[in-house]
Amino acid sequence: MRWGWILIGSIGWAQTAPPAELLRMAMEKQRAAVRKQAETTGAWLLPWSPTGTASEAACEPIADGVVTPLIESAAKSNSVQPKLLRAMIEQESAFRPCAVSSKGAQGLMQLKPETAGDLGVKDPFDPKENIEGGAKYLKQLLDKYKGDLKLALGAYNAGPSAVDGANGVPDIPETRDYVDAILKKVK
Repeated sequence: MRWGWILIGSIGWAQTAPPAELLRMAMEKQRAAVRKQAETTGAWLLPWSPTGTASEAACEPIADGVVTPLIESAAKSNSVQPKLLRAMIEQESAFRPCAVSSKGAQGLMQLKPETAGDLGVKDPFDPKENIEGGAKYLKQLLDKYKGDLKLALGAYNAGPSAVDGANGVPDIPETRDYVDAILKKVK
């Protein structure tokens, strides 16, 4: 296994790892976050037992009874619609808290590490922190684009610079599909 180090802006140095190791670490963080969440709500968890290697193991979707209050709380504190956050989580991660994209976005709302850091998210695999951070970022984008949901969603997916450079939703198939899918879910 080959590991290396990369410089991440003003944050400092971060260690990189092979994708299988990143997935294993993400799943362990998810388990810890779920355990922490269960403890704070008084829920009981059954013991977990691995069925394969980290690259084979599937991250299970978070239960609706756990995610709904997190969505509602984040929506209320950031003045966004719960239905919109739910649609974004479904599109971004299919409700899998340990999801990691090929571009390094993490957690339920697929926050990139630098965005998560800017938003004060310390553990992007913690469902509560991730949803709160994603909702906060969405609200910032809605404010930036004066409530234009299409532009805010385009910026969430492709980045504000892509939206600004295109003077609208950029002509990127993934971004257009993303915006269309979410808009259909919130109608």
